[in-house]
Amino acid sequence: MTDVLARAEAALTGLAIGDALGMPTQSLPREEIKARYGRLQGFQPGPPDQPIAPNRPAGSVTDDTEQAMLVGRLLVAGDGHIDPDRLAAELLAWEQDMRRRGSLDLLGPSTRAALDSVAAGGPIELAGRAGTTNGAAMRITPVGIAVPISDPAFTDRVVEASWVTHNTGVALAGAAAVAAAVSAGLAGADVAQASVAASQAAGAAAGRGHWVAAGDVDARIDWARHLVAGLDPDAAAERIYLLVGTSVATQESVPAAFAVLSVYPDDPWQACLLAASLGGDCDTIAAITGAIAGACHGAGAFPAHAVNTVHEVNDLPLAQLAADLVKLRCRG
Repeated sequence: MTDVLARAEAALTGLAIGDALGMPTQSLPREEIKARYGRLQGFQPGPPDQPIAPNRPAGSVTDDTEQAMLVGRLLVAGDGHIDPDRLAAELLAWEQDMRRRGSLDLLGPSTRAALDSVAAGGPIELAGRAGTTNGAAMRITPVGIAVPISDPAFTDRVVEASWVTHNTGVALAGAAAVAAAVSAGLAGADVAQASVAASQAAGAAAGRGHWVAAGDVDARIDWARHLVAGLDPDAAAERIYLLVGTSVATQESVPAAFAVLSVYPDDPWQACLLAASLGGDCDTIAAITGAIAGACHGAGAFPAHAVNTVHEVNDLPLAQLAADLVKLRCRG
């Protein structure tokens, strides 16, 4: 129980660390990131010309962490289940709060379209049928903590937490991959073992949502990992950026995270720094990377200064949420 709790807290902490590292570099081309920072060495403030997070303090998290915390709270409140109507309402309320705070970090395109449909009176069952982006994958870590990968209902719980906004095979496959890797890490898997579990889970979930034309997440995770085998980190980053892709498309960003993890399987901090240096949707890629790496490494996964920074800059009750989610996991 103690080790599982430590891994759960490390997963949530890693998500926040990766997210905060990618805050100043998100939505920028890799060439611009290299010109400004080289490869990131630590937290940076959002520069004035940052398109989403201008002038944000170094160490600030983005929507990835905030929405993952939201899902975690709903899981706890729902005794391990997500109520779809409440998820939709909470996401809309979250965005309204972000607007009040003057933030430009709002709902992603798939979530926005789905919730607009619900708000307009459309049936909630159809709202997420076009959702293909990585919004479900970025906020799924709490499900991986709360549900053992050995649970026969594992895929059901992933779908339950995702379908309102992302009810497509590709998005559900990406969410299942991330949740499975986190869950496997809590069960003691290393990064390589967790990556295999992720591929299997992606394959199992791919048929659960509406079909859209998109690359297969299961196959692309394996391909992306082998694509960077034997490369030094900078060469691997270039290959990920150019070939795997770093956009908000699930079939790009989720495999990109697993490729980064295969470059630094034993160093979560360096993995997050590399992910945050990629360009594109690199805050999400780094958040996913950090969550999985934290789950696989547990206590001491990240430097104390990084952990302290995300707690000092943000109001994140990570330890309490981790404890509540582990109670759900261990109750059976």
